[in-house]
Amino acid sequence: MPRARKKQPVPSATVPRLSQYLRQLQELQARGTSTISSRQLAEAVGTNPAQIRKDLSYFGEFGIRGVGYEVEHLINELKKCLGLDRAWDTIIIGAGKLGTALARYRGFGKQGFHLMAMFDTSKAVIGKNRGAGPVLSTSDLEKYIRRHHVDIAIVTTPAAVAQTIIDRAVAAGVPSVLNFAPIRAQAKKPAIVRQVDLSTELMTLSYYLKNR
Repeated sequence: MPRARKKQPVPSATVPRLSQYLRQLQELQARGTSTISSRQLAEAVGTNPAQIRKDLSYFGEFGIRGVGYEVEHLINELKKCLGLDRAWDTIIIGAGKLGTALARYRGFGKQGFHLMAMFDTSKAVIGKNRGAGPVLSTSDLEKYIRRHHVDIAIVTTPAAVAQTIIDRAVAAGVPSVLNFAPIRAQAKKPAIVRQVDLSTELMTLSYYLKNR
């Protein structure tokens, strides 16, 4: 069992590293690895042992001196740290190519994200199964959110309507949004909004390709 320690503020950069550790540990577990040292885990994820020990120290002490970490135990503890020891009810707004690809991604369910429904404005896709059952009309978005518990809204709409959609979802009661539209979205009332800017990432790759 991890030894409890005084709560410390967790740096924002630590959280994405925890998810990297978790994914790597799950891959190692699938290959039959039962224990691992901080050095071995650091080599696997491309960091250093001191960084791993520092990141984990914000949540407790999970290793055994001279042995390292029990992979299964550390996976379970990281899931607790990341809130993945429960299911999160999720919807996708935008049933185009990106939304459909996300809906058909099997990793959602494996990591505890329960995809409940998809929404779109196009009559060509409403009623068709794009990976989360029949696509619902965006006109019914607020009604659906108020009738069902929704933790996360994933927005894959065109940029021109993304902010309006986010405002509607948040106003109806969704506490967190993952926005794939190429705008800097904001929430008009307290809510967590995270941005995934694919175009910026591609432009960054373009820069490094040109200047390598």
